[in-house]
Amino acid sequence: MAAVADCFALTFRAIAAMSQFPWTSLTCEVAGSLDRVERVTRFTELTIHARLQVAGGADEAKARRLLEKAEQSCLISHSLKATVHLQAEVRMERTAA
Repeated sequence: MAAVADCFALTFRAIAAMSQFPWTSLTCEVAGSLDRVERVTRFTELTIHARLQVAGGADEAKARRLLEKAEQSCLISHSLKATVHLQAEVRMERTAA
């Protein structure tokens, strides 16, 4: 699961850089379900919990689109025969008054 989390984070970083989207932090945790399928134990489901911190006033919809694109582009999660779910949270930093 650590490999999936790292791949997701690195993929997001690349996509955000190409999109010139500023962000301040990203945390990512992945939970996986194991099951026996056709007498083989394998991951059947992955849930990626991503929390992205952005500056106040940032485009939250764009942040979510970039997180979704990172999930769709992650090589490791898509190399596994598992259903992938993304739970994305975008947090806006408070601006000083």
